[in-house]
Amino acid sequence: MAYVTGVLLIFLVFVGVPLQAAGVTPLVAKIVGTGHGFLFIVYLIAATDLTIRLRVPVGRMILVLLAGTIPFAAFYAERRLTEYCERIERQGRAAAHAEEGTDATAPDPWRRVSG
Repeated sequence: MAYVTGVLLIFLVFVGVPLQAAGVTPLVAKIVGTGHGFLFIVYLIAATDLTIRLRVPVGRMILVLLAGTIPFAAFYAERRLTEYCERIERQGRAAAHAEEGTDATAPDPWRRVSG
């Protein structure tokens, strides 16, 4: 959702609004703006749900939610949240391995290998 919202916002800001301001056509801004607005609501719901499930700190959650309002910020926020999730996952695996007394560096047999 971050990528879709981000692309629509960039297109709206750098194509739709200039076309409307130049008096060429307001149609692009109207269509893309409506699409971005609708998908931004979906983005807010999905991001809120995800950040609550991951127990992300409130400050970080607010930054993720606001990222859909600034061009290019949604891409940055998505990457940072992905890194945060991966770090939490590694910590959880390490804690589980410590409880079981197994090697945390061993590959996960249930993890799908691409190739």
